[in-house]
Amino acid sequence: MLTLFLSAFAALSFWIASVTGFGLVISGNSFIVTTDGGLVFTVESTSGDITSMKFNGIESSASGKRSQISSGIGATCTWVQGGNENNYIIVTCKTSTLTQFYVARRNDPAIHMGTFTSAEPTVGELRFIARLSTTALPNGFAVSNIVGGTAIEGSDVYLVNGQTRSKFYSSRQFIDDQVHGVTGSGVGAFMIIPGTGYESSSGGPFMRDINNQNSGDQELYFYMNSGHTDTEAFRQGFHGPYALWFTTGATPTTFDTTFWATLPSITGFVAQAGRGRVTGKASNFRASHNTLLSIGWSNSAAEYWVRTDTSGNFVSPFMKPGTYTMTLYEVELAVGTTTVGVTAGGTTTANIASTLSLPATTIWTLGDYDGTPRGFLNADKIETMHPSDTRMSSWGPVTFTIGSSATAFPMAIFQAIGPVVIKTTLTSSQIGARTLAIATTLAFAGGRPVVSVGSFTSAVPAVPNQPDSRGVTRGTWRGNNILYTYNIPSGVLVTGTNTITISVASGSSGATFLSPNIIFDALWFF
Repeated sequence: MLTLFLSAFAALSFWIASVTGFGLVISGNSFIVTTDGGLVFTVESTSGDITSMKFNGIESSASGKRSQISSGIGATCTWVQGGNENNYIIVTCKTSTLTQFYVARRNDPAIHMGTFTSAEPTVGELRFIARLSTTALPNGFAVSNIVGGTAIEGSDVYLVNGQTRSKFYSSRQFIDDQVHGVTGSGVGAFMIIPGTGYESSSGGPFMRDINNQNSGDQELYFYMNSGHTDTEAFRQGFHGPYALWFTTGATPTTFDTTFWATLPSITGFVAQAGRGRVTGKASNFRASHNTLLSIGWSNSAAEYWVRTDTSGNFVSPFMKPGTYTMTLYEVELAVGTTTVGVTAGGTTTANIASTLSLPATTIWTLGDYDGTPRGFLNADKIETMHPSDTRMSSWGPVTFTIGSSATAFPMAIFQAIGPVVIKTTLTSSQIGARTLAIATTLAFAGGRPVVSVGSFTSAVPAVPNQPDSRGVTRGTWRGNNILYTYNIPSGVLVTGTNTITISVASGSSGATFLSPNIIFDALWFF
């Protein structure tokens, strides 16, 4: 009799919540949250997984699949409702080293989230993955749709109908990635990372990581950290706020996160009142880069960034108190640093100047020294294609003639493919002792450039400090920018045609595009 009563009560409670709108009911191990914004989502209280997301009656979860932090955390969940007119619900899911917060705010068609960590999950990366139905939400990133494909590299790069596809090709740089999503008929699901949502992530403003993959299920991600060509140590603490936001298909804007300050017991969250800002002006930068200037701040606990205006003026996000390294970037190249302190409730004025030093004159220059390979051969395709893709131009071996080559200089060279050869014609006044500078953005498997000119062969540079991860095959050139200089002694160069060979040295080897390689930023000869 008691069992029948409890079942009837649970059914009645769910019916009341559905009729009256905003609220939470419990059914077995399920917390069923109605947002009063068209979204009803279910959290399993014994794991912390989201098992259902219905927007305007459309089930958006993949059949039999769960949305979760990492690959599931096995958490125990509790909930509370409160606020003005009981306008929020917090579901708190805890393990010994991670707490996941799911927040419903009245009338928002969204699952607001925050993640607190004191240690890295055992899977070695921190991400939230929404596993969505391709029936309801078929339209994702075409470059990461691998359905029907054949794996050609690891388990993450595929060949589909003659084109290479990968979840990595859905990525965008963090500084430009606040909203990304997938859509269907009458429904869209979008991951929103506004404001300071990346503050406990790692990799800096130009880090890029997986946003989407369609492997039969539509997967939508927020990657907080990973080993995917990451250039710095992982940060712990509070990650977010961020949200999984549902619409009828239109792309939403970001949202105001200040309401999080009214929520109780959010571990690690620092409200705006407990933060400070930095304002100032960048100077001495190259005028050609004034539309792509940015400022970054970082320490072991947090990172932030902002674009400047074309005159170099900037105002930082609201930052946690502490001492930060402040960096000026021209496009993606760090050209100046300083140290700045941030205090709660305060605004610090700190200007920053570029200290970049370049030769006053050069005999020739290839590329724009900006921390990217843009303008070089295949750089316009590499973010969304594997180097083996038939849409790529041939990688070589390449012979490039200064002043007359019909094709562009390659953005990368691979040990297994062969060197790049530069032909340069010099006058009698241009020979003698000269310097070749080679700027790189990333290297794989310890690759570094070795230069040969006539009887001269340079020493092999030291093993570079670069991420221990695939890069160019995963659609990124971002690593640690390194500038190599080679002093060519007098008596080597001749009047007329000279041949400069740049090859890849490494103590490792590999096949084709997984052989040691380097990515070029710029070269200049002076």
